[in-house]
Amino acid sequence: MPTALVTGASAGLGRAFCERLAADGYDLVLVARDEARLQDLAATLSASAGVAAEVLAADLVDRGRLAQVAGRVADPQRPVDLLVNNAGNALRKPFAANDVADEEAMLDLHVRATLVLTHAAVRAMGERGHGEVINIASVAGWLPAGTYSAHKAWVTVFSHAVAQQVARRGVRVMALNPGFIRTEFHERAELDVSRYPDAFWLSAPDVVAEALVALRRGRAVHVPSRRYRAVATLLRNAPHETVFRVRSRLGR
Repeated sequence: MPTALVTGASAGLGRAFCERLAADGYDLVLVARDEARLQDLAATLSASAGVAAEVLAADLVDRGRLAQVAGRVADPQRPVDLLVNNAGNALRKPFAANDVADEEAMLDLHVRATLVLTHAAVRAMGERGHGEVINIASVAGWLPAGTYSAHKAWVTVFSHAVAQQVARRGVRVMALNPGFIRTEFHERAELDVSRYPDAFWLSAPDVVAEALVALRRGRAVHVPSRRYRAVATLLRNAPHETVFRVRSRLGR
C-alpha cells in the first residue's frame, strides 16, 4: 500500500484528506499536536478502511519535533508517497496588536515547517523517482489581509517553483488554494465569519476530491471550485486599489 503523511490531521481539511486517502487505500502517518484525537482518528481509519494508521504527535513550531517529522518523511525504509502540508492557524488581531512571539510561531508553522517537510519529501521522492506533495495555501494569498495572507502567498510561489524543479525526477508538487471551508478552523481562531453567505463556503470532502484530481493532472497551483477560481482571477489581475477596497469591505 502507498503511504501518506498528513499534518494537521486531527480535524478539518487534514482529517478530510485522511479519510479520503484511507478510502483510496493509503496507509497513513497522522501528525498533529493532540495525540488523543490522533489516536481516535487512527482507530477509526483502521476500522473503517482496514489501513495502517501511525500516530506522530508533534507541534511543528518546535524545531526538534519538526526535525523528527522530517526524518519520518525522509525515511527510506518506510517511504512516504504523498505528503500533505496542511497544519495551520490564524491570529484574530491585526499585526501590530499581536505579540511578536505569536507572529513568529505562525510564520514557523506556515512557512518554515512547509519548507522543511517539502525539502525532506522531494529529496527522498526524487531518489525513488516518484512521489507527491500538496501544500495548503489559500485564495487569501492574493489578498492583502495581514501575515496569514503573506504566508499563503509564499506557499503558493514556493510550491510552484519547487514543482518545476522536481518534475523531471518524477515528483509532483502542488499548492492548493481554497477559499472558506466549513471546518473548526475559524472557530478555533475566534474569527467571526457569520456574515459570509452560504455561497462562500466549500465542503472539506469536495476540496480534497478536487485537489487529488488536480494533483494527478500535474497542476502546480490549483484553486478548488469555479467561484473561487473567478475570485482568484480577479484578485490576481485587478488594480491594487480595487483589491484594497475589496479587502476593506470584507473587514477582518
